[in-house]
Amino acid sequence: MSQSGAHLEQAFEAEIEAHLLAHGWCQGANTSYDHELALDTEELFTFVGATQLDAWEKLVGRHGGDQTTAQGKFKARLADEIGRRGVIDVLRRGITDLGVKLDLAYFRPAHGLTPELEERYQANRCTVTRQLRYAPTHDGELDLALFVNGLPVATAELKNHLSGQTVEHAKKQYREDRSPKDLLLSGKRAVAHFAVDPALVFMTTRLQGASTRFLPFNRGTADGGAGNPPSPTGHRTAYLWEQVWQRDNWLDLLRRFIHVEPGTGKGTTGAVIFPRYHQWDAVRRLVGDARDRGAGHSYLVQHSAGSGKSNTIAWAAHQLSNVHDSDDRKVFDKVVVITDRVVLDRQLQDTIFQFDHKPGVVAKIDKNSAQLADALAGGAAQVIITTLQKFPVVLRAGAELQTGRYAVVIDEAHSSQTGEAAKDLKQVLGASAEEQLEAAAAQDAAAGAGADAEDELAAAVAARGRQENLSFFAFTATPKARTLELFGAPDDGGNYAPFHLYSMKQAIEEGFILDVLKGYTTYGSYWKIASAAAQDPDVDKAKAAAQLARFVSLHPTNLAQKAEVIVEHFRAHTRRKIGGHAKAMVVTRSRLHAVRYKLAVDAYIAEKGYSDVRTLVAFSGA
Repeated sequence: MSQSGAHLEQAFEAEIEAHLLAHGWCQGANTSYDHELALDTEELFTFVGATQLDAWEKLVGRHGGDQTTAQGKFKARLADEIGRRGVIDVLRRGITDLGVKLDLAYFRPAHGLTPELEERYQANRCTVTRQLRYAPTHDGELDLALFVNGLPVATAELKNHLSGQTVEHAKKQYREDRSPKDLLLSGKRAVAHFAVDPALVFMTTRLQGASTRFLPFNRGTADGGAGNPPSPTGHRTAYLWEQVWQRDNWLDLLRRFIHVEPGTGKGTTGAVIFPRYHQWDAVRRLVGDARDRGAGHSYLVQHSAGSGKSNTIAWAAHQLSNVHDSDDRKVFDKVVVITDRVVLDRQLQDTIFQFDHKPGVVAKIDKNSAQLADALAGGAAQVIITTLQKFPVVLRAGAELQTGRYAVVIDEAHSSQTGEAAKDLKQVLGASAEEQLEAAAAQDAAAGAGADAEDELAAAVAARGRQENLSFFAFTATPKARTLELFGAPDDGGNYAPFHLYSMKQAIEEGFILDVLKGYTTYGSYWKIASAAAQDPDVDKAKAAAQLARFVSLHPTNLAQKAEVIVEHFRAHTRRKIGGHAKAMVVTRSRLHAVRYKLAVDAYIAEKGYSDVRTLVAFSGA
């Protein structure tokens, strides 16, 4: 990079640092950073001395009475605990050294009833260090490193378009020049790494050299696409340091969002789940609005497939169960999650236990309506998970238990009713063709019988009208007009809109789902593709002409004919792409059609004796 380019990058860096320092952050220094332990020890002991002096003096005594000796042994103990448990768990739960418990962070209490807790929270030291020389064996420098009380939590590499570099150069720098062998970047210290330029932000929780995968951390454009909208006051990415890294928001994110999956071996931690921007923003807005307006309101969260709704619901349910209003009164006595996803039950319990370490906070209703009624009236469980079939019990309880206030979180309403049928279908897909067809037909019949689950929810809510002690938080990817009207909010033109939106367009452009219509080809236009083969030097012209005549003469009335077209087109035009790993998708109108197509394609493959192609069937909403 030229000298002028480096100057422009440093100006961008200085602008971010200046904003943070003006809004509650402290300036870190290379001189206080311990390269061997990857800790800012000066900030660490400043925090401990200011918040836990009595405990620290007791620990010094147990280490022989010498401050320097005690500091050396304590920071070694701290480094060992971080390596074993991870930096997030240590920040949340602290460590014990020679029987003395020391906290490493204080998080904002849910209410203001205990002033001492607020005082401790304000004593946290969030520091930003520029050009951090982070390793003992080389002179590599990180543009920004973020610490909480001396513990590193995030890094950032910054690029500026004016210097001819973009966020892609920052990604490349992490992949090629930032080794996960260095302790700070190993996964045992910083939990997030941001690649940033004035227009875009990407983030990863794990550096793996050339295999490092960065996820977009962007707001989305005004038309629902990927990226960020223009900012009237500065850079498009200013939300990162003005909102996400804002001191209170950042500490809250560390406390109530980051989830660490269990490790596969003893003393190890697994993958770090860091919220994508739309997840963090949706939960923050939902909780903030509930805090300001109290119970009795409806919210529609329209998040596309590929948005990570399970995690978003888990975070929202947990935080809604603890939100307090300006009078320090708990807004909701219970949070009820309506879902048929088995994975969400386990996920909610695992996620919430990381935050609270209290058993019994989450209760799964798996018996009868009486069990649900008892959980709603009881005092133990704060988050209750139940199914759509028991939803009327929740509504009835809301009317009868007037002293309680309830948040009802509805997960993918429109797909709930087909869960069991889908499970039954999966169990027989390895069975005979006749059993597969019978199962698919039964599922389609079940899906078509009676009202759609989304309609049932809407009808149940509309029948009772608005209840002052019930708030609804509906999550869906494709809301119907009735759902929008019931749970959405009217705009100035009288149209109903979701409270929060992560569009399918953005999910496609960010690479989380595929645009199934992008490569869509109708059977009627297939002759154009087949005829193009005549001009392909890799295809025998005589054979191409014969195939063209054959396919043009076929009419799509026979599944066997269609199966032939599908398989032969795939083998001729698609199979060798992406290094021989290409796939083709056949989209059908129903599960029955999907099974029929699978059987027809399998039969054609078997008839031809092909060994280079196989089929896989999947169903949405299952």
